Amino acid sequence: MQHRGEIVERAIRKSGYPITGIAKKLGKSRRWMYLMFDNSQVDIESIISIGKIIHHDFSDEIRELNAINPNSFQEPDAKYNKQTKEYWKNKYLKLLENYNELLKQTNPERIENKDSN
Repeated sequence: MQHRGEIVERAIRKSGYPITGIAKKLGKSRRWMYLMFDNSQVDIESIISIGKIIHHDFSDEIRELNAINPNSFQEPDAKYNKQTKEYWKNKYLKLLENYNELLKQTNPERIENKDSN
């Protein structure tokens, strides 16, 4: 029989996420997390929630998760394609250019002194 708590604990420790941070995101205490590690029958909802926080798909390790929609475990970046990333990159660069232009307009002496050094 699988010990779900041990599987979750291994994944959390491997991920590097702090246990306290995960507990806060779940609305639980650190103590609850450690008790969960000792529990061989951790509920599926908790496992899914932890998996989303640490970006880990437990369906390979826990058989009961195979029946659940595999897309629910996708990394957040997996839903963005190259075109979307390029759009946000261009938007950021335009914003940066506008910000630099605004700095030049509001404090021209500082810019001139900096350029002469």
